[in-house]
Amino acid sequence: MKIKTPWAWVPSLYFAEGLPYVAVMTISMVMYKQMGLNNADITFYTSWLYLPWVIKPLWSPFIDLLRSKRWWIVGMQLLIGAAFGGIAFTLPTSFWLQGTLFFFWIMAFASATHDIAADGFYMLGLEEHEQAWFVGIRSTFYRLATVFGSGVLIMIAGNLQVIYKNSIKFSWIIVFYGVTGIFIALWLWHHYVLPRPKEDCNHQKKSTQELFLGLSKMISTFFVKLPIKEVVTALLFILLYRMPEGLLGKISPLFLIDNVHAGGLGLSPQELGLVQGTIGVIGLALGGILGGICVGRNGLKHWLWPMVCAITLPDAVYIYLSYALPSSLTIISSCVFIEQFGYGFGFTAYMLYLIYYSRGAYKTSHYAFCTGLMALSMMLPGLFAGALQENIGYRSFFIIVMLLCSVTFAVTAFLKIDPNFGKKQKNVE
Repeated sequence: MKIKTPWAWVPSLYFAEGLPYVAVMTISMVMYKQMGLNNADITFYTSWLYLPWVIKPLWSPFIDLLRSKRWWIVGMQLLIGAAFGGIAFTLPTSFWLQGTLFFFWIMAFASATHDIAADGFYMLGLEEHEQAWFVGIRSTFYRLATVFGSGVLIMIAGNLQVIYKNSIKFSWIIVFYGVTGIFIALWLWHHYVLPRPKEDCNHQKKSTQELFLGLSKMISTFFVKLPIKEVVTALLFILLYRMPEGLLGKISPLFLIDNVHAGGLGLSPQELGLVQGTIGVIGLALGGILGGICVGRNGLKHWLWPMVCAITLPDAVYIYLSYALPSSLTIISSCVFIEQFGYGFGFTAYMLYLIYYSRGAYKTSHYAFCTGLMALSMMLPGLFAGALQENIGYRSFFIIVMLLCSVTFAVTAFLKIDPNFGKKQKNVE
C-alpha cells in the first residue's frame, strides 16, 4: 500500500528534525551539569557543537552529488538513533565524557545533514499549494519536538532519579536508550512512507568541479551584493545582534538548576523541564507568532526598534532572579516566559533581515550562508560564557549581559531597510 498524504510524513519528519538539535544544545547541558562538570567546561564543549550548523552551507551542495535527499533523510535518522544509543552505552564507562561528546558530535553532524536533506525534500515531495499549507504544520511539530526534548525528556530523567534514588547516570541511560528506540521507529516509518519524487530520484548531478565553482561564486557574491559599508553593517548585525542571548542562553539553564549556595535557583530536572522546556518554549513560539503578524501588517522597519527592545530588555528578569532567588515556581515561570516571549518577538526581526539581505541572485544559497553566520553568532559567545560566569558569579554575569544589550542597539542603528519589506501585499482586483 502506498501512502501519499503528506500528513503521514511531514509532521514526523520535522519532529525528527527538531529532537536531535534539542538533545545537542539543551539536554547535553543539563546532563553534564548533573554529572558534575563546571559551567566553563559545559559551555565550552557544548558551544563547539554549533559548528556543524555553522559550516552546513558549505557542504549542503554536495549532498545532491552522492545520493537522493530521501536516502540522506533515512540514513541520517538511523545514524542519529545510533548516536543516542552510543551516548547511553558510554555513560557508565570511565571515559563517559569523551564518549558522550564523541557521539554528540556525530549527532550534530548527522542532524545538520538531515536538516539540509529534509528541507530540500519538502520542496520536492509536496506541490506548491501543499508547501504553503504545511509550512505551519512543520513549524508546529518542530516546536513539539523542542517541548518533548527540553521539557518531557528532562522531566522523565528527573522522575527516574527519584525512583532510582538519585542514580543520575542510570536515569540518563534509560532516557537515551528510549530516544534510540524512537529514532529507530522514525527510521522504519520514513523508510516506508516517504514518497519518491521523480525530481529526487532522477535529479541531474553536477560534477565536483561545477559544485566548487558554484560554491565559490555564491560566497564571493555574498560579500559584494551591496556597497561595502552596507555589507559590513549587515555582517556586524548578523554576528552581534544576538550576542547577549548567546551568553544568556548558555548560562540560564545552568543558573536555574544550580544549587542555591552556588547562586542558582536549585530547580529539579522536573521543574526545569516545566519552566524552561515547556512554559519557556510556549512563550518563545507565541512571541514569534505575534512578531510575524505585526511585521505582516506594518513592515519590518516599523517594528524594528520595538523588536530590539523586546529581545534585550526582558533579559533583566535574570538580574532580578539572581538577587531575589525566589522559590515560587510561578514567579520563576513568569520571568522565563517574559524573557522567552520577548526573545521570540525580537528574533522575528533578525530572521526577516536574513531574508532581506539574501534577496537577489543566489538568494537560497545566500540565505543558507546567513544561517551559518547565525549559528556562529551563538557559538562564539557560548565558548567563554561559562568561564566568565564562574569568575564573576551569576549576578554580575547577568548585569554584563544587560550592558552588552547596547551592542544590539548599536548594530541595529545603521541598518537600511525598505519600509515596505515584510508587509503583506493586498490583492488588487
